[in-house]
Amino acid sequence: MTPLDHKLLRDLWRVKGQAIAIAVVIALGVLMLVMMDGLINSLTETKRTYYERYRFAEVFAPVKRAPEHLLDNIAKIPGVAAVAGRINAGALINLPGIAVPVRAQAVSLPDFAPPRLNDLYLAAGRRLDPARPDEILLLEGFAKVHGLSPGDKLSATMSGAKRTFQIVGLAQAPEFLYSTPPGELMPDDARFAVIWMGEHSLAAAYDLKGAFNEALLTLTRDARLPEVLDQLDRMLASYGGLGAYGVDDHFSDRFVSEEIKGLAMSSKGVPPIFLGVAAFLLYIVISRMVESEREQIGLLKAFGYSSGEVGAHYFKFIMAIAISGALLGCLLGVLAGRSLSSVYQEYYKFPFLVFQVDPAAFLMGVAVSVLAASVGGVFVLRKVFALTPATAMRPPAPADYSRSVGIGKTLKAVLDQPSRIVVRGLIRQPGRALAAVVGISAGMALSVAMISLMSGFDRVLDMNFGVIERSDVTVSFVEPLLDKTVYELQRMEGVIEVEPFRSVSATLRHGLYTYRGGISGLVAEPRLNRAVDDQMQAIYVRADGIILAKSLADILHIQPGETLTVEVREGRRPVLQVPVVGVAQALLGAPTYMQIGTLNQALKEQNRVSGAYLRIDSARSAVIYHKLKDMPAVAGVSLREESRAAFKKVMDTGAGAIRYVMAAIAGVITFGIVYNSARITFAERSRDLASLRVIGLTTGETGFILLGELGIITLLALPLGSLLGYYLSMAVSVAFSTDLYSIPAIFVPESYGVAALAVLGASAISGWLVKRDVDRLDLVSALKTRE
Repeated sequence: MTPLDHKLLRDLWRVKGQAIAIAVVIALGVLMLVMMDGLINSLTETKRTYYERYRFAEVFAPVKRAPEHLLDNIAKIPGVAAVAGRINAGALINLPGIAVPVRAQAVSLPDFAPPRLNDLYLAAGRRLDPARPDEILLLEGFAKVHGLSPGDKLSATMSGAKRTFQIVGLAQAPEFLYSTPPGELMPDDARFAVIWMGEHSLAAAYDLKGAFNEALLTLTRDARLPEVLDQLDRMLASYGGLGAYGVDDHFSDRFVSEEIKGLAMSSKGVPPIFLGVAAFLLYIVISRMVESEREQIGLLKAFGYSSGEVGAHYFKFIMAIAISGALLGCLLGVLAGRSLSSVYQEYYKFPFLVFQVDPAAFLMGVAVSVLAASVGGVFVLRKVFALTPATAMRPPAPADYSRSVGIGKTLKAVLDQPSRIVVRGLIRQPGRALAAVVGISAGMALSVAMISLMSGFDRVLDMNFGVIERSDVTVSFVEPLLDKTVYELQRMEGVIEVEPFRSVSATLRHGLYTYRGGISGLVAEPRLNRAVDDQMQAIYVRADGIILAKSLADILHIQPGETLTVEVREGRRPVLQVPVVGVAQALLGAPTYMQIGTLNQALKEQNRVSGAYLRIDSARSAVIYHKLKDMPAVAGVSLREESRAAFKKVMDTGAGAIRYVMAAIAGVITFGIVYNSARITFAERSRDLASLRVIGLTTGETGFILLGELGIITLLALPLGSLLGYYLSMAVSVAFSTDLYSIPAIFVPESYGVAALAVLGASAISGWLVKRDVDRLDLVSALKTRE
């Protein structure tokens, strides 16, 4: 080893605490980069492979009833590669011990061949026997929750008739990666099932012999999706077509894609913040090291070492820390990614999910770490090259404090000698103090943003299920019924209040922007499910237009006063021109609201309702659920508390779980920044502190001088960190908001208080660690000149 390499090892050992802290900061940035890249690659590749292997359709065309021979005509549409027709209908499952009927989706399978499109993965048991019409396959997630397995019996209501089936297998399918009860946004294995049956048996149950109610298509590479959808809609219009759509608008695929998109956005924004902080810390450490070793640099140059060799020595110091942190981050990123991949597999129902990191991610992590560290090092190395041996070997010129702000006579009378030393140190070196304040405030801002994000999720729960949705039960019907059904619900014993609604499937257009969703028809002054503004105040549902959720208005780039084109996808399929009269704050989904009478009038279907919101007496709930289960017109029953529990589970164990990882990392970053500031200050002032000890100050007084400066810097960082945290919270809330839920950028005083306590706690621990070094300071060694 060369003498400079020996010096490098000694320097690293001397500042090992700071070096480890900076390496950890770098490692956390690389961890996030590698982990998120691995998750993105794993989800993307697994989805693509799963879709290809089980021939997932690219176009879905629901229809009321169409004859099978129409499939031949669909296959002739230019750009269509393959076509399959199937039956897809709603059902209710009756489970012993569960009062509320469980909603299910019944899907047909060809009797004598595998499905041409939308095949399924058999997780347990066997496939259907065409000779036994009572056999079914059941969605694996639902079966596990309720303890069902092949060989068990299952009772279900289909088209008003109760039937008993034999479960022969458990299955998963690419179209049910994200499985939710119809009309809801939150996946819940306990409340939604999928039943696969033979085509002949299911056609008999729903009177669809020789017909289908959904066409599945795959396209050629040169196909133009809009043209295919347009021709398909025209062909199915006379058979009650409900509007064909591409895989991007498929409910399950949309949310999986949104998750991948959110991870990609986070991977571009979060790691650079951590690496930027690390570069800033490296710059401070190296620049102060160069200043303290200027005599050594002069001696090295005097003994024949060139500026390049000396500069390379300090660059090696930077690289040793950066590369160590990057390699540690790569290892931790793989471990964290593997842990989270199992969460995503359970959440999105992939039959397989292998965590795979693109080798480029490792190279990127190391390269970005080196680049971030080099940016800070370049400015320092300029000083090394600029120092000549004669200049470097001379002690630096004493700082000119003649123009600095002095301490007034009043403060001199109030402050004792150690306190005046602390204040003078801050006043005379404002740049160094400002750098420390900015570093600590950046750490606090990260903590504020993460804690605010976690509070935002809780806020969504409280607001959506306490202010917006205030019903106890939501009842949906098989098809729109006359509003006299509402009176039948009101007559039930234990029902306190009933509020009808009308749901209509529609495509919303504004210029070049479209959104496939639906319209909710509400009473003028809803009480149980309300449209609210950004202040959570109820909005009157006017009869002269439509109210859009803010997230939907942003997607469509439309404002109140403009006209929205509504292409209804059911009934007579009218195309409506509706003025936008308001924007509502929606925390879940992207709903639209119209007055129910106005909506029915536009559809030319007077006095129709799709369901009702109920407020009930909890003591009579079992009786009410039993009556609803026996009503053939009821398609499903949803309980508010179950929906709330499903949402909370999603946030705690699904996609929202990553916020806990980020919050923990933010806490570690904050401690690392504060600890570094304390260590750097101690390293710079160890000789001054030793001198004070020699002239008679006690260990307590010298410790006060050092820790007093750290305390003032920390207190100055709190308001700046709060301000930065406010703006960072808004950016993070936008990044975490998806089509599934919207996280409001809210001011949560508790998050600032907790973040401030975290900074103060980190300062106290760092101060205690540094105070031990002050007490153990070797006065003789500290006062010796290093040369």
